Amino acid sequence: MSDRYLTVSLLNKYIKRKFTADPYLGKIYLSGEISNFRLRARHQYFSLKDENAKIDVVMFASDFNKIKFVPEEGMKVLVSGYVDVYEASGRYQFYIKTMEPDGVGALYQAYEQLKRKLEQEGLFSAPKKVIPQFPQRIAVITSPSGAVIKDIITTTRRRYPIAQIVLFPAEVQGERAADSLVARLKEVNLRGDFDTIIIGRGGGSIEDLWPFNEEKVARAIFASAIPVISSVGHQTDTTIADLVADRRAATPTAAAELATPVLEEVLIQIARNQQTLFNIIHMVLQQHLRNWQKIQQSYIFKQPGRLYDSYLQKVDYLDNSLKQNFKHCLAQRKTELISLLGRIQVASPQQQLELVTNKYNNLVTNLGAEMNGYLKQRQDQLQQAVTSLDMLSPLKVLGRGYTYVKKDDQVIKTVSQLNVGEELSLHFQDGAADVEVRKIKGAEK
Repeated sequence: MSDRYLTVSLLNKYIKRKFTADPYLGKIYLSGEISNFRLRARHQYFSLKDENAKIDVVMFASDFNKIKFVPEEGMKVLVSGYVDVYEASGRYQFYIKTMEPDGVGALYQAYEQLKRKLEQEGLFSAPKKVIPQFPQRIAVITSPSGAVIKDIITTTRRRYPIAQIVLFPAEVQGERAADSLVARLKEVNLRGDFDTIIIGRGGGSIEDLWPFNEEKVARAIFASAIPVISSVGHQTDTTIADLVADRRAATPTAAAELATPVLEEVLIQIARNQQTLFNIIHMVLQQHLRNWQKIQQSYIFKQPGRLYDSYLQKVDYLDNSLKQNFKHCLAQRKTELISLLGRIQVASPQQQLELVTNKYNNLVTNLGAEMNGYLKQRQDQLQQAVTSLDMLSPLKVLGRGYTYVKKDDQVIKTVSQLNVGEELSLHFQDGAADVEVRKIKGAEK
């Protein structure tokens, strides 16, 4: 019974064989919109879709590296390839072999992408290096068999034959051209004994001119320490190299004209400058001669003594002014000295001591008077207190015939404190007497 059932692996293998054997699936041309694209290091995995459907696609690195542009999300493309099944997951996929933008050429798309990228980095707007006006050695990077080097040599010999032209042969077309151009640019810069670089080639299709649109070539031109003149194609052709170079020439002849002056014109200009310089020097010498003749006629040479008259008068004036200033300064210092002496006398210790001594004596005198007055006041108060106390003294009262009674050392103030038969002490002014109570009157017991 189990022989009727297939394994999943066998089923996927059978389906894959069907896809592989189908002649209609071996070569397919599709148009669609890129979806879920993310640039990977090697193989690319994304989707193609239209309004109603979507299919997973795979593009291996060997095929992807051949295209000239970078796919982007949402870009419409034309692709060719085949349909096959990935056995491990059982999914069918479209394997892309070629790809180009739909509606615009792949090279043009790559050109616009690189142009936009380098422009954002500032390679086009960076300050350009100045082309030397009178170069001694010019490096030409181009094909040794093309018309470019011949035109440059012919133009340079006609305009400025003293300049040395050195050819650096390079491939200017094909897959190896970009690396060849970069190597030559680096070689010229390493030597460092050239004033200008001319790089270029003749006209052609965009495919023929493509090495001059490569990013590595553009960056090598931008990094060159020697000024670079780009002459690629015709006037209507504009490459990335033209945009990055310090100057762009429409033709090789124009490049040679930008790199060199016209020797005859330079010699004529030198002769004109020489004559102009001679005339200026002659005018300056004539002016100096007139000044010298004028100086010879001046009183300085005819009457040299007059040269010092004004100085002598000025010295005399300064001498008088110095004396007046000295007297004024001396008087001012004398006044300041007298003022200082007065302040010193006021601040003298002897003067201060006399002032303190007088103040001390006054204080002592005032203190004695204050003490005497204070003592007299207290004596009067004491006398008044003694008189008042004497008036209140019991002896004074006893002297007027009064006595006071004590019982057991206690003063008796009322008869209620007495009992018949008790012994009492009667105190008089001059003594005391012991008595016995025989009868009490004036109180009820």
